[in-house]
Amino acid sequence: MNDEARCAELLTFDDSAQSVTVNVMWDNATVMGEERYYTAEIVLQSAFVSGRVGLQVSLADLDEWGRCLDSLEADNGVQWPAGDRGAWLEVVPDDPVEVTVCDSPSTQISVCVPIDVASDWLEKNRLKWDAARRAVASG
Repeated sequence: MNDEARCAELLTFDDSAQSVTVNVMWDNATVMGEERYYTAEIVLQSAFVSGRVGLQVSLADLDEWGRCLDSLEADNGVQWPAGDRGAWLEVVPDDPVEVTVCDSPSTQISVCVPIDVASDWLEKNRLKWDAARRAVASG
């Protein structure tokens, strides 16, 4: 977590060659109805293709990522965040883990990245989720 940028790393799937990360900035939330939305960014890096795509997430979306981690632990694939607001991820807990970054409806481009994650990837992502959730909730 980077306090200067008011940014928290929500999740990371990485190996020595590529990674997919989601960062959430918890300052300057946008309020729509009763929900606060925070600026977030999906960052994909590999030797073949690299890119960034922005999205907006709410506390409910962050809670949903926690449930997604439970599904991944049960070897079920997930899509996050739900809804048709913009970019999203699809994660298939295979060997290697497949992470697809989708920029829909903006460009309609999707990139699938096979990532040979470390054995403790789920535990590390639970810790990142917990820290990001607490930071956003208190920010």
